[in-house]
Amino acid sequence: MDSVLDVLSWMCLLAGGFFCIVGGVGLIRLPDFYSRTHAGGLTDTLGASLILIGLMLQSNHWMVVVKLAVIIFILFFTSPTSSHALVRAAFTRGVRPELYAQTFDDRLLRGEQISEQATMEER
Repeated sequence: MDSVLDVLSWMCLLAGGFFCIVGGVGLIRLPDFYSRTHAGGLTDTLGASLILIGLMLQSNHWMVVVKLAVIIFILFFTSPTSSHALVRAAFTRGVRPELYAQTFDDRLLRGEQISEQATMEER
């Protein structure tokens, strides 16, 4: 039973480390602010959570497991919320995303509500 827990915990630790490294590379390589924020949010949520789950499986004390579970619970709510607030503030300030083959609709910056049906009729 201990060897199964060791294998599961090491799989979680390695997967979490992999996602953290990929997210770090994404922060450097992605073209604009919005893509980088997405990479950072995924690294926080998925990579750190997998590492913490791996640590939970390695722990022998139930109090450590409870503390790590609370940290995971807090990460699942604060990381996406803070990423969303950061992106919304940047969009409100006028930071434009880089869209390669698309045109950006300036009505979004003015705060207009645009329905999908209205954009289909304009085409």
